[in-house]
Amino acid sequence: MRPTTTAHPRTSRRAVLAGASGLALLALTACSGGSGQAAEQTPAATTSSAPALRTVTTEQGAVEVPGDPQRIAVLSGGLAGYLFALDAPVVATDTRVLGVTDLQGGFPPAWADEATEQGTTALPAGEQLNIEAVAAANPDLIIGGGQGITAVQAQEAYEQLSDIAPTVLVPTSTTSWQEQLELVAEATGRTDGVDELVAAYDERVEEVRSSITVPDGNAVFLLSLPVGKPFLIPADAALPALAEEVGFTPDDVLTKAGNPTLYGSGDSFEVSPELLGQVADAPVAFVVDLGGASVEELAQDPVYAALPAFRNGQVHELPATSYRPDYDGAMDALDAIAEEFGA
Repeated sequence: MRPTTTAHPRTSRRAVLAGASGLALLALTACSGGSGQAAEQTPAATTSSAPALRTVTTEQGAVEVPGDPQRIAVLSGGLAGYLFALDAPVVATDTRVLGVTDLQGGFPPAWADEATEQGTTALPAGEQLNIEAVAAANPDLIIGGGQGITAVQAQEAYEQLSDIAPTVLVPTSTTSWQEQLELVAEATGRTDGVDELVAAYDERVEEVRSSITVPDGNAVFLLSLPVGKPFLIPADAALPALAEEVGFTPDDVLTKAGNPTLYGSGDSFEVSPELLGQVADAPVAFVVDLGGASVEELAQDPVYAALPAFRNGQVHELPATSYRPDYDGAMDALDAIAEEFGA
């Protein structure tokens, strides 16, 4: 039977926040965005013990940040969820989150309520960072970086951003949501509660692991992109690592492919259709649709239909938000795995 303890990521996060007794908790190639005006920002309660300034070490050097920032601008939607879960005051944010196309009130559903309650303004989305909109938000701290186009934009505009307010960029090489959370929490001075959120995730991992039946054999992770070319996710990327936590064995597709060049932050690579059968020969396959062909459409393609996982009916789809997951995306992926493989 299906597990009875499955919890949606929003429910899990709310429960953690409620249990923290008021302490602040935490919370590409982007697919959605928005802009708009909002009500005046309501700052979170200040902490009397917070220092006036703190120094944060970043790839760009040491950055002096406010001890208790009250107007934070977030330049990557993939990082914003951490700020809202930390109950940090976000005056403006980018709204683009990989895999999210349905915005509620201009914001991704996972943190739309928090953004609306705070009176957060959505930053305009575009091929270039809108410096004027960031400056107009009058932030006292800017958080950016991470993965995807928004990270590139922030890096290119770093000097301009630093002229507006202290700017902390999460390194592109930091791909696990736990590490991203820790960096964001440190930058904002809101490390209290991080352990509780991580513990909530670990508890969910154990629930899923104990409630599912894992198919025999290794698993391959495929991306379905609009370009129509085969892309795979290496075994050490965030999503395969998550699946490994609940009992799956990611196949070493990178070695099988001859160690080709990795794209983006090192979490995907392309193979030719001729080599796909040699590289993606694991008996289990996960597919993440990022705007490409559906699983049903891939099954009609002779190149994919010949793969062992397609032949034996062991192809499983995961949410687009699971590819580069933040906390909410990771919990979504766990819920999807529990639903798909629950006994």
